[in-house]
Amino acid sequence: AAKLPVPAGDAVKLKTRAEFRYIGKDEVRLVDLEAIGKGEAMYGMDMRLPGMVYAVVARPPVVGGKLRRVDSAKALAVPGVLKVVEIPAMAGAPAFQPLGGVAVVASNTWAAMQGRAALAIEWDDGPNAAYDSVAYRETLTEASRKPGKVVRDQGDAPQAWAKAGETERFMAEYHVPHLAHASMETPVATVRIQDGAAEVWTSVQNPAAAQEAVAKRLKLKPENVKVHVLLLGGGFGRKSKPDYVDEAAIVAQAMPAGTPVKLVWTREDDIHHDYLHTVSAEHLEAVVGKDGKVQSWLHRSAAPTIASLFTEGAKGEQLFESAMSAINMPYVIPNVRVETAEVAAHARIGWFRSVANIPHAFAAQCFIAELAHRAGQDHKQYALDLIGPARRIDPGTLADTWNYSESPERYPYDTGRLRGVIEAAASGAKWGRELPKGHGLGLAFCYSFMSYTATVVEVAVDEKGEVRVVAVDMALDCGPQIKPERIRAQMEGGAIMGLSLALLGEISFEKGRVKQNNFYDYEVLRHNASPRVIRTHLVNDDHALPPGGVGEPPVPPVAPALCNAIFAATGKRVRSLPVRSVA
Repeated sequence: AAKLPVPAGDAVKLKTRAEFRYIGKDEVRLVDLEAIGKGEAMYGMDMRLPGMVYAVVARPPVVGGKLRRVDSAKALAVPGVLKVVEIPAMAGAPAFQPLGGVAVVASNTWAAMQGRAALAIEWDDGPNAAYDSVAYRETLTEASRKPGKVVRDQGDAPQAWAKAGETERFMAEYHVPHLAHASMETPVATVRIQDGAAEVWTSVQNPAAAQEAVAKRLKLKPENVKVHVLLLGGGFGRKSKPDYVDEAAIVAQAMPAGTPVKLVWTREDDIHHDYLHTVSAEHLEAVVGKDGKVQSWLHRSAAPTIASLFTEGAKGEQLFESAMSAINMPYVIPNVRVETAEVAAHARIGWFRSVANIPHAFAAQCFIAELAHRAGQDHKQYALDLIGPARRIDPGTLADTWNYSESPERYPYDTGRLRGVIEAAASGAKWGRELPKGHGLGLAFCYSFMSYTATVVEVAVDEKGEVRVVAVDMALDCGPQIKPERIRAQMEGGAIMGLSLALLGEISFEKGRVKQNNFYDYEVLRHNASPRVIRTHLVNDDHALPPGGVGEPPVPPVAPALCNAIFAATGKRVRSLPVRSVA
């Protein structure tokens, strides 16, 4: 097909919607659904090859740390252990390179793990040895209270603040901790090198990056590296960074030619050495008139940047991060300023499902709810009034020149579509109904990855302050709905993940080391804590529109909707995640 001439546009006759056989139909099953249901599907952890050996790695416990010395004698004495291989230390900006350390190779995974435990290792912790998340939170909060780099400036927000009386001014601060991806399948890769070529079997979101990493490591041409992409046991952005594939290639290179090496990360490895979602402090200020309308809006973020992966010393959010639910907000406010603080990264910061939309939407959506309450107005109506009438806005006029790298002509910010999902979620939850004692409804909305989402959460809070999520209503406008069943699945998964992050998610550091280890202390939402009801409302299936994203947009509105619901139920504000309880 690629070799055929491209037909003229007026010669192409597209099907009408009435003729569609697959698009918009739920009856079409996933190709591998039966294999998944029977346990026959091939994930990275399922890979087996004749003569395979297994490896685990002892990595520096602090990012930027290095191996000082190792004694492998006891490890080599463990039955089944075959070899100990040093992984070169990370050099410069982390990017996707391994952290370094020592790999133990064995005839089975258990022997490799026991061998690793027997290593006598001394580490040089390096420049991040003093990283402490409690102290760093204070650093971020202090930075967020000072003028930062201006990334959007409309009108004169600081002057409006200075001129306003005390009763017209309002300020709030919010905090989101580091978060781990914690995908159910940990990183795993199998590499075999023979006859001047390499073959890779792995669960990976970016096979091209994996191919590039292995080719560079082994000094091969990319076409001599073949990557077999196996099913992904969860990724959320973590498995687009192929450091674990690179590790497997290093170990395979140290083994006899043709030996397949399967390198496995344990759950502890996964949590200790993740590319974490950034930690942030969000500072918001507003001047509100007597009519409750916002006259001035200041949003200042202090968070380490993803750019620190690629540029040593990069500080503070970059444009693409600031654009996510901070710069690109379409509210009818005459004076707007968005700023970022230049703070350093002390951990590997990576993209995570919906990226900077998570902290920005959490802060902004909770702040809007607080402003509505302060004005004595219904939150939903207050939000609609703040958004204003339906209109199509060039994101560039909001200082968002990035626009998720998409054309602003094809993808303007359509406030009519945003209003539509708010109405749909509120209608689904029966917004405004009388609720039992201790129950509350909370609303939040977001524009991300070219789609519009809104969420209403109903909670019940008991006398001890324990929070139970009763129901979630989620509305999405992603333009054309290619497979509604898959969209609903993403929405439901986004609801669970968003609640998990909001109620339980926190990675903390002490002496440069991650304190959490496994699912007993980095929890994900269990079945008994999940809402019994998740209703999804898909709106505006308009095939004249370009398609929007579906995987990332469900997550950002969940946490603020939850916290707004808690306030509605208890009168207590939650400005810092995770919630855990409101006792």
